[in-house]
Amino acid sequence: VQLVESGGGLVQAGGSLSVSCATSGLMFSAYTFSWFRQGPGKEREFVASITWGAGNTYYSDSVKGRFTISRDNARETVYLQMNSLKPEDTAVYYCAARIRTSYRSGDKYDYWGQGTQVTVSS
Repeated sequence: VQLVESGGGLVQAGGSLSVSCATSGLMFSAYTFSWFRQGPGKEREFVASITWGAGNTYYSDSVKGRFTISRDNARETVYLQMNSLKPEDTAVYYCAARIRTSYRSGDKYDYWGQGTQVTVSS
């Protein structure tokens, strides 16, 4: 199983950025995917989740209304569209996968990508 994030970079506050998570080796449609992030000197935190099946979405309060998670089952790829970015969004963003049920705890996830850096300048 592989999860490969891409699309990170440097953006000014108020700008937008989209990151992707390309997957292989798993039955994509049966998996729930989440994005987590870890900022400098901070613990890893849940950002957003999209479930298998109905594709229900969940967001942390800090990103709700600004970020959108989506999935393309045909391309086996998960996306995170980030708008109205703030300096506090600066972090390494990780894609994670687990079968079926969505959780906000990273400990519940079986597969992780290597992460992609997102830096928001003020």
